[in-house]
Amino acid sequence: MATLNVKALTFDVFGTVVDWRSSLIREGEALGKAKGLSVDWAKFADAWRGLYQPAMDEVRSGRRPWMKLDDLHRESLDKLLAQFGIKGFTEAEIDHLNRAWHRLDPWPDSVPGLTRLKRKFVLATLSNGNVALIVNMAKYGGLPWDAVLGAEVARHYKPQPECYRTTAALLGLAPGECLMVAAHNGDLGHASEVGLRTAFVPRPNEHGPGSNRDVSPARQWDIVAKDFQDLAQQLGC
Repeated sequence: MATLNVKALTFDVFGTVVDWRSSLIREGEALGKAKGLSVDWAKFADAWRGLYQPAMDEVRSGRRPWMKLDDLHRESLDKLLAQFGIKGFTEAEIDHLNRAWHRLDPWPDSVPGLTRLKRKFVLATLSNGNVALIVNMAKYGGLPWDAVLGAEVARHYKPQPECYRTTAALLGLAPGECLMVAAHNGDLGHASEVGLRTAFVPRPNEHGPGSNRDVSPARQWDIVAKDFQDLAQQLGC
C-alpha cells in the first residue's frame, strides 16, 4: 500500500458511509405514526432516492443554475408527497422530513473505521451533499471528518471532473495523492479518470434486501476492502 503515496482519503457519503435507506424509512415511519398515516415508507425512500440523479442532471447540464442538494431534495419531496397522496403535513413537518438526509445513520463500521484512518490520513468528504447537510450529518452520527468538501464547494456535482479535481486542490494535493473511497463502481471510475486512487468498499444492503447493485468490484481498483475496518487494516492504520 505504501506505493500508493496517498495523503488524504476522500469519501462518497450516501451509501458508502451512511445507510440512507433505512434511515429515511425510520424517519418516515416516525412522522407517519405521529400523523396516523399508512404509507409504504420503503417504497417512498426508494422513490426519493430515484429522483436524486435526475434532479442533479438538470444542474449538471446547465438547464438550471446551481442549486444545493437540500433544495433539490425538497423539490423531489414535494413531488412525492403529491404522488403518494400524503396530506396534512405542516410546513415545519415537511422541512423536518426533508432534513432527514441530515440525520442518516452511519454503517456500524463507519465511525470506528474512520477514527482509525484519521490517525494516518486527512479525511474529507467528496459528496454531492451540501455543506450544511454533511456537517449536520457528521454531528448526528459522530463522523470525524477533517474537511467537508465536494459538490457545493466545487459548484459541480459528481461525476463532473471538476468536483474531484477541486476537492484535491483544496486539500493542497495532486489527484494521485487522494484515495477515493466509495461503494459505487461508477463513482470510482470517474475519480480514476481524473487521477485519484481508488478503494471499493461494498455496501450490499444499501438498496435493501436482495439488491445486486455494486455488490462486487467492477474492475481491479487499487484497494478492495470489506468494510472501513478492513480498509484501515490494509492501509496500516
